[in-house]
Amino acid sequence: MDKQNLETITFGGGCFWCVDSVLDLLKGVESTTSGYAGGHKANPTYEEVCTGETGHAEVVKLTYDPKIISYEQLMDVFFFLHDPTQLNRQGNDIGTQYRSVIFYKDDTEKANAESAIKTSEATGKYSGKYVTEITKLEEFYPAEQYHQGYYEINPNQPYCSAVVGPKIVKFKKHFGELGMLREDARY
Repeated sequence: MDKQNLETITFGGGCFWCVDSVLDLLKGVESTTSGYAGGHKANPTYEEVCTGETGHAEVVKLTYDPKIISYEQLMDVFFFLHDPTQLNRQGNDIGTQYRSVIFYKDDTEKANAESAIKTSEATGKYSGKYVTEITKLEEFYPAEQYHQGYYEINPNQPYCSAVVGPKIVKFKKHFGELGMLREDARY
């Protein structure tokens, strides 16, 4: 991996345990960090974000090598992982903290996010209009350490075994057939 030319992207599509766990399986992904973004409270805690009153979403900041995995491929993964037509919820996770959101750093990234939404909407995978927000990244706050790599450490936790595990199986089947998975994946 070319560490000098790494890029980052931050997005949210429901519970960050789900998003983080599958992104770590992709070739070209250097690292993932679960965190919070898009709100008004500095240095929020998980408990505060869960109230829905901080304005923050649960997000994952992803560092990747664009020579190995493209922005477009990452957007395909992002839209595969959640339903971008559901406003402020994914499955039983309900609240603004679970909203579908792509954060951008500059006008180029904003245009790329807008294009990715149009491209994904055109596939017809989901019926209905996408509600994915495109928002300028003002600040990213890493989540507490116990949230980092949560599924890997807690695969038998009830939420993980009922929600995250099946999502990983579905993801590995689809993206494994496309040859996008790391050979050294931990689970």
